[in-house]
Amino acid sequence: MMVATETVFIEHLGQVDAYLGMGIKIVTGLILGSLVGYDREQKMKNAGIKTNVLICLGATLYTAISMLGHSQGGGISYDASRIPAQIVSGIGFLGAGAIMQDRGNIIGLTTAATIWVVAAIGMTIGYGFPIIATIFTLTILSVLRLLGPIYQGFESTKNHRYYHIEILSTGDIKNFVKEIVFNITDRIDELHEEILDKEKNTRHIDFYVFLHPKKMRIMGDELRDIVQVEKIHYHQIESKSINRAAATNTTTSDD
Repeated sequence: MMVATETVFIEHLGQVDAYLGMGIKIVTGLILGSLVGYDREQKMKNAGIKTNVLICLGATLYTAISMLGHSQGGGISYDASRIPAQIVSGIGFLGAGAIMQDRGNIIGLTTAATIWVVAAIGMTIGYGFPIIATIFTLTILSVLRLLGPIYQGFESTKNHRYYHIEILSTGDIKNFVKEIVFNITDRIDELHEEILDKEKNTRHIDFYVFLHPKKMRIMGDELRDIVQVEKIHYHQIESKSINRAAATNTTTSDD
């Protein structure tokens, strides 16, 4: 017969009341899932705050519930690892849905990996180790925030150039533009949007990036594929402070 325990384990606190322990786990899962989700949402990724919070809370609850019950009588043992094992299997399908192929390039791998580790954070909380889960979350945030800039610091920027990009569109595409740009580079500055015609919803977007010419061409192709884009214009400049008259190379594309 399955009976619910009156206490649950929380590291450094030992056995505490089941409701108090579950409250600690739920609040911890909510906070840690939000931290990872906020980082992803700032970078305009599909899996933002709500997705990561739900994954973390779901993994926390499934794992915690698997620890709340135990068997009595008949020599029957209860394997508490079965439900967490199914979490690991199930989260793989969710991660696979975040991976897409575009123009021969695979995108979404970092998002899929983030979904996987957020589930691991939730499972760690569910087992009663919120402090370990917090340390692990801070490690994940360090990887997401710092590893890219550190790598770019070691990468040779000898052939990188500043580009000023201007886009004319017939709709609100600012978020789409950010998502495409952040998939290629984190070095984007001074993104502005101006509504030219409210009736036709004509908008002008301009911003600066610093990247290799080859990547600039790839980015230009992807931006041009946005349905609402009517025209894209980018040119190389010596630095962000130099105006358009100082451009050394100009490329204009009409959809």
